[in-house]
Formats: sequence, structure tokens, C-alpha cells
Amino acid sequence: MNIGILGTGMVGQIVSGALASKGHTVMIGTRDVQKSLANAEKSPMGMPGFGTWHKDNQHIKVGTFAEAATFGELLVNATSGLKSLEALTTAGADNLGSKVLIDIANELDFSKGMPPKSLANDTRSLGEDIQAAFPNLKVVKTLNTMNAYVMVNPALVDNGNSTVFVNGNDAGAKTTVTNILKSFGWQDIMDLGDITASRSVEMLLPIWLKAWGAIGNTPFNFKIAR
Repeated sequence: MNIGILGTGMVGQIVSGALASKGHTVMIGTRDVQKSLANAEKSPMGMPGFGTWHKDNQHIKVGTFAEAATFGELLVNATSGLKSLEALTTAGADNLGSKVLIDIANELDFSKGMPPKSLANDTRSLGEDIQAAFPNLKVVKTLNTMNAYVMVNPALVDNGNSTVFVNGNDAGAKTTVTNILKSFGWQDIMDLGDITASRSVEMLLPIWLKAWGAIGNTPFNFKIAR
């Protein structure tokens, strides 16, 4: 499958690499292709600059947001949550069309440094805002409650014994996304319902950030025991 990923940061790099390893053809979209390819500066999390990373991953295509949106049969929003709507608008509603969009992003405010502050609340969510702004898209919220390494390799936590949530308005889109999750090795996949459930999973970020501060960089995740 051709997959377009919006966002060149840690999540975009790790998810694109994992999808390519599963046989998908991947294009990463960015605001400025040449600037991104020239970036050799490590991120605060120690990830290589995108240009450095891409030299080792040249099988992954690079284009503008619009080009990645056009290229992908399925799309992934891996942009910074506070910039997601801007990025999707730049990609273009016509290019996005009625495709399935996996929304991984969280609205995190880094203006006061680390750790960031989550802007999630119980009156709205980024997932809902994306669906409202692009009503033809089939938005599925998932994978936003863990770090990027766990997203694509759930075995890092208790031999895969943790939970990943999905929600969205379109049942067929959720089935498509569930199959992607299974290809990563996810076993406990919990459907929380329509896109309004994005509020709940986005509001897990404050406790995730507190746990991260207490645990450090050791991989961890939530588990719904039942």
C-alpha cells in the first residue's frame, strides 16, 4: 500500500520505517523538503536530524505535505498537534479526499520547555477538530498514548501485554487501521467508539507525561486489565 506520512519528527521517522519494513511504499511529507533534508541537528529526544536519518532510509520518499497526501492511499498525521490543522490545510482538502487518516498527534505546549503541557480537555479534541475541518476524511485516532518505539513494537512492554485504543466514525476505516496495528504486533486493540472518544485518549497525556517523568525513558504503556 502507498502510505503518506505528514511529519518528519521522531514519530514520523519511526512509524515510516516500520511501515516500510512491512512492505508498504512510504512518502514522508514536510513543509519544506530542502530544509528538512538539510537538517542534521539532533532532536531534544536524541533522534537524528531528518536529513541525517534520511541518508540511511533513502527507500522512503520525501515530498511536500500536498505530495504526500496525494501519494498515500492511507495517511498518517504525525505532525506536532498544535500545527496539525495547519499542516493538513497545506496538504489540501482535495488531496486528502476521503482517505483514511491515522491521527497519532497530541496537542503539547513546549513553550516552557520539558516536560510539555498537554492541552487536552473534555470539551473538544484534536481528532474531532480534524474530522470537522475535513469531513470527507475518515479519521481514526490511535497510538497517541505511548512513545513511538512502542507504537511499532508493542513487545517492548511486558511482551506485548498492553492496550492500544482506536476510535473514529467509520467502521471500515477502523478495520483498516486495526489491520495495520496487528501487523505491528498489537493484540489488545480496544475500540472506544466514534471520534468524540478522542477526548478521552488525548486526556491520558497528562498522566502519561507524569509517568514518563517518574519512569524515565524505559518503555511503558497503559493496560486495561479485564
